[in-house]
Amino acid sequence: MSYGIPSAEPSAQAPVCPRHPDRPSYVSCQRCGRPACPECQRAAAVGFQCVDCVNEAKRSTPEVRSVYGGAVATGKPLVTFVLIAACALLYVLQWLVPNDAIYQALGFANIYAEPQYGEFEPWRMVTSAFLHSQGFVLHIALNMYMLWIFGQALEPLLGRVRFLALYLLSAFGGSVGYLLLTSLYSPGQPLYGVVGASGAIFGLFGAMLLVQRQRGGDTRQLWILIAINGVIGFLVPQIAWQAHLGGLVMGALAAAVIAYTPRGPRQGLIQAAGLVALLLLLSVAAWVRVSL
Repeated sequence: MSYGIPSAEPSAQAPVCPRHPDRPSYVSCQRCGRPACPECQRAAAVGFQCVDCVNEAKRSTPEVRSVYGGAVATGKPLVTFVLIAACALLYVLQWLVPNDAIYQALGFANIYAEPQYGEFEPWRMVTSAFLHSQGFVLHIALNMYMLWIFGQALEPLLGRVRFLALYLLSAFGGSVGYLLLTSLYSPGQPLYGVVGASGAIFGLFGAMLLVQRQRGGDTRQLWILIAINGVIGFLVPQIAWQAHLGGLVMGALAAAVIAYTPRGPRQGLIQAAGLVALLLLLSVAAWVRVSL
């Protein structure tokens, strides 16, 4: 009599992830029901969704925009953080790199805008806003504090791209203001350089003032803040009030372009054209000044 060995019941085939067929996946997407391996799972309000359903939901969901047309950015003000980090990094490098090389490469003085002296380097009119005085630590500390305060308010309101454009235009406007309101360099005269984010910070002052006024808010405290900082610029030696004024005016103009453009499908295009026009205006003003 022979005895057979009973065979085991065939087990059901393990579910596998559609994106990674070699991986058994026992967690199903709450939206489409397909298996999803740990790499393809995304946490949802209830359970998990697969990465394909998450991407499809993003594509089908209209992008939320602020009243000024910028994409609504939740979380921390990323551009503000990046600007502060850039200034802090360059400040450290100013101390570490010998022979004042960082200032020599990125600082601005009127000679660097004058082609007749062979020093036409207009990008310095923006890069100088990321440098600060090494002999006065409060210079960078106060500027970064103001950037943090006003960046938290303006960046979510305007959107990251518009906020960055406004900041850089204000920095450029500060240098152009200094160029227009000071004497041009002449051989044999002392050469005074300009560094610091103060022009851009004053641009944020002007932008906040314009936005507050456009939204019907109280602007008295802003006027007081601008007045106090403006007076300090005239009373304290070695402060370029010309850069403050240039940044303030340009920040207000850039904010006006963003805030007063009517809402609609072409809002972003009109705003971009207006900001480019301001950039061209600054460039022409600087060129005319050094060409006279």
